[in-house]
Amino acid sequence: MKTLDTLIRVNNLHFSYQTGTSAAVKALNSINMAVYRGEMLAITGQNGSGKSTLARHFNGLLTSAEGEVIVDGLSTADIKNTAAIRKIVGMVFQNPDNQLVNSIVEEDVAFGPENLGLPQDEIQERVNWALQVMHLENLRCESLHRLSEGQKKQVAIAGVLAMKPRCIVLDEPTVHLDPRGKRQLLESIVRLNREENITIIILTHSMDEVIHCDRMIVMNMGAIKMHGTPRKVFQQTEQIMLMGLDLPVATQLAIGLHQKGYAISPDIIHPEELIENICRL
Repeated sequence: MKTLDTLIRVNNLHFSYQTGTSAAVKALNSINMAVYRGEMLAITGQNGSGKSTLARHFNGLLTSAEGEVIVDGLSTADIKNTAAIRKIVGMVFQNPDNQLVNSIVEEDVAFGPENLGLPQDEIQERVNWALQVMHLENLRCESLHRLSEGQKKQVAIAGVLAMKPRCIVLDEPTVHLDPRGKRQLLESIVRLNREENITIIILTHSMDEVIHCDRMIVMNMGAIKMHGTPRKVFQQTEQIMLMGLDLPVATQLAIGLHQKGYAISPDIIHPEELIENICRL
């Protein structure tokens, strides 16, 4: 953990869809948690576990009358705080086409800063910086319809990045990407956290994304069931499986080798750790 300075605090949060109707669905049940400045946090769980609903409370896309969400000292329940909170917490949705608004990469990245009413030279400076951080300089003048899914997600992140948020929430960032695209996007996300000190929250059901995070939260049926470092959580193999989740591939292989009598630690989570342990044999 890099710091225990709290950026987002969630206190006893409850949330239901279609409240007051016969079709009401309880999505969140008594959520208490914190997001710390500069950390990389994974919120994981099966579809319908509540992770996306929870994340939409972090920047006021959803609000609830039960419980509270405080972002850098600002309550999301107060509509006067909404604009300030959304400058602090940016969100990248699962489908980049829902977020991209212009036809050219550079123009799309500039859209957010332009809406802030910034001077043109500052807008250009932010766009240049965001494109550089996401390694998109060579695609600056490219049409969005010519980009791959992974490149579109990079542009969507760059667009949020140009708003200079302190925290970015990414909903299933690598879904539908090929292995190379997943690796490249994850490298970019980790770099944002490690080099730019931006707080990153990843919503995912892919355990191989979770291993890059400082902490993880496991949700099931609208409640937090497990939390801690990935290494600590993945040691609770049976509970992970009961919630319909997998272990990281390196962990699965390490456990299998350990059970066959090889001197391999069963709590390995990174592929590099597994290779190092095998080489020692």
